[in-house]
Amino acid sequence: MDAFAVAIAAGLTLPKVTLRHSLRLAWHFGVFQAIMPIIGYFAGKNFAGNLFYKYDHWIAFSLLTLLGGKMLYEAFTRNADSEKSDPTKGWRLVTLSVATSLDALAVGVTMALMKTEIFTPALIIGIVAFIFTILGIRGGSWLGEKWEHISEFIGGLVLILIGVKILADSLGWLG
Repeated sequence: MDAFAVAIAAGLTLPKVTLRHSLRLAWHFGVFQAIMPIIGYFAGKNFAGNLFYKYDHWIAFSLLTLLGGKMLYEAFTRNADSEKSDPTKGWRLVTLSVATSLDALAVGVTMALMKTEIFTPALIIGIVAFIFTILGIRGGSWLGEKWEHISEFIGGLVLILIGVKILADSLGWLG
């Protein structure tokens, strides 16, 4: 669901979402969501997983807040002639992919501790993330067309709120 929400935010920020944007974001989110549980699984088998599990929510919160803050800043400082930055390219794409998949790393650690198989669940997680990312970026694009003048602001705010939610869930603030 984090990948879905971030995909909506990405769709909001792009002036026109193409098939290439959709597939690039979905591919990266799907791959990261599939690989991170496997990494967590092997880290958990070697007892290094506790370190990831202890800090993953802080890392995700920090990355999403930084990217969201940058989007908010750009929404207020950009003039009409400048282009919005593309969240489906470069380091921004990698950062979003990592930030949305850190919880999957913790899932892998948990599965290692439970001594369950990891590859089938990881594949399913990746496929579901891919599909939900396509739906999210397309939905965000549709919303962005309706609210074009404030879409980057909304996208940045959504990223920050997702980061806060991840942190609040992990620290037990929401019950």
